[in-house]
Amino acid sequence: MSVSDPIANFLTQIRNSVKAKKKFVDVPSSNMKVKMAEIMKDAKFIKDFNVIEDNKQNLLRIHLQYLSGTPSITGLKKISKPGLRMYAAKENVPRVYNGLGIAIISTSKGLMTDSQARKNSVGGEIICHIW
Repeated sequence: MSVSDPIANFLTQIRNSVKAKKKFVDVPSSNMKVKMAEIMKDAKFIKDFNVIEDNKQNLLRIHLQYLSGTPSITGLKKISKPGLRMYAAKENVPRVYNGLGIAIISTSKGLMTDSQARKNSVGGEIICHIW
């Protein structure tokens, strides 16, 4: 079965695993998902991740982070959808909960957080918000 929006599926699998208090989640791997996992690790939303190579398809294993039983990720929201793409100019890059969360933005210089986009003075497609 093909998935029409693999990034939304990726975020949903993480959201469901956090609610079920799983230690890790395995999702199908892609370059964009690996870069999103790097950003989430740098922002301390997840512990770690690694790519498990298989004959059929590579899997991305994301190790979720909990601080004294509460998850580091309290919310994930897909912003740009296949039916309605959301873009932001360099002047209008959004802040998520006044800096407590991050927005992942796809720019001409690659995937980056909202603060990195403001620092590099670039805009782009708003992929998701994480808080």
